[in-house]
Amino acid sequence: MCGRYATTKSNADLSKLFEAVDVAEPLRASWNVAPTDPVPLVRISKEHDGRVLDTARWGLVPHWAKDLKAGARMINARAETVTELRSFASSFAKRRCLIPADGWFEWVRDGKEKQAFYMTPAGSEPLVFAGLWSAWGPESVLTCSVITTAALGGLKKVHDRMPLILPADRWPDWLAGGGDAEELLRPLSERDLEAIEVRPVGAAVGNVRNNGPELIEPAANITLF
Repeated sequence: MCGRYATTKSNADLSKLFEAVDVAEPLRASWNVAPTDPVPLVRISKEHDGRVLDTARWGLVPHWAKDLKAGARMINARAETVTELRSFASSFAKRRCLIPADGWFEWVRDGKEKQAFYMTPAGSEPLVFAGLWSAWGPESVLTCSVITTAALGGLKKVHDRMPLILPADRWPDWLAGGGDAEELLRPLSERDLEAIEVRPVGAAVGNVRNNGPELIEPAANITLF
């Protein structure tokens, strides 16, 4: 999974969707989320005895890291190794979260040219990525990663990886901690993934300074292979 996605729902919308207490910073819609940006997530809070909507820096930083710079290289955690790697294993066992998104971007290279594609549900419902979180440093800076898995179905034409997407009936087990890793990391079926539109978009999304709804508009006269 490349390091860009869109998330535009408000605090009120997300706290209602996830039945979560809103402790997040005021959320700003972003159509071009990049590594180290602040992003919304949902996690379990002992203080609130349940789900909270919170804000984290995208790129998980383990508690033993020397500084926050490590997070820029850890925006994704591979499902195949997340239970084993020192950087992610503890968070997988104890600190799993849900990361809401409208869709995500990938780039396909054709010779010297690269074409951007946006993957998004065909309907209006949001995507929910399986995520991990950790708190770093004396100020307990919240950081997070998106778990990725091998791409399936038509998504393989765009990239060999995709985010691990969780339907609503799997949210409770994901947030609970513990559990059977193989079942927790099970990807959606190819049939379920048919509901995700693969949309060619313009090149502007490649520049992190660009951020607006025009970035997800379909590009004219471009098809997927």
